[in-house]
Amino acid sequence: MGGGVTGRLIISDFVIAFMWVWSGALIKMFVNGVLRMGHEPSGEVLKSTLSIINMFFFAFLGKISKGAAYNPLTIFSSAISGDFSQFLLTVGARIPAQVIGSITGVKLVIQTFPEIGFGPRLNVDIHRGALTEGLLTFAIVTISLGLARKIPGSFFMKTWISSVSKLTLHILGSDLTGGVMNPASVMGWAYARGDHITKEHILVYWLAPVEATLLAVWTFKLLVRPTTQERKENLKGKSD
Repeated sequence: MGGGVTGRLIISDFVIAFMWVWSGALIKMFVNGVLRMGHEPSGEVLKSTLSIINMFFFAFLGKISKGAAYNPLTIFSSAISGDFSQFLLTVGARIPAQVIGSITGVKLVIQTFPEIGFGPRLNVDIHRGALTEGLLTFAIVTISLGLARKIPGSFFMKTWISSVSKLTLHILGSDLTGGVMNPASVMGWAYARGDHITKEHILVYWLAPVEATLLAVWTFKLLVRPTTQERKENLKGKSD
């Protein structure tokens, strides 16, 4: 990967992470503030529908930007399976770009809409919170690895399955940890509150998801055999 391509990818990560924070805030503001439907069942249905549409939009952005993402776990899971230079790029540049993008986005959101609140919070003890975020992350990374394999399936169908899965897992964990499964996004809100270096934040929203991602990738490799096409590409890469 050339330097220009790498630079564009890092900038794209920053921009998409920035936009992701804003999109979530705008959906919340639209349903709760403009339509006044925040505490009604119809409001929850509308928020869920808009969230799925939003995830489709960001999946499209990821496709046209050739791999840019708003979630560190998405690129970390692929970096684990890649070469060492890809791993260094992901950990040393792409994830920091996503974190900075999220922090910048949250800062501007709060300045523009002070009534928006301060994002997801931990509502249970630290161990239960870490277990919750870990299990949710393990589930979504496993689903993502399955969808990313070179198997027949359209972009629409794979994005639909991924979006509905993320939304379902988010709802399951929302009352406990916020069900975020995105360390960069949580970091943005935690930085705004000033509790981004606490033990609770680091353990629940960073350490547990990263460990769950490692476990999901290892388990997936152990249980799922590579396809014929993937084996051919691996052999080709080794011969090159």
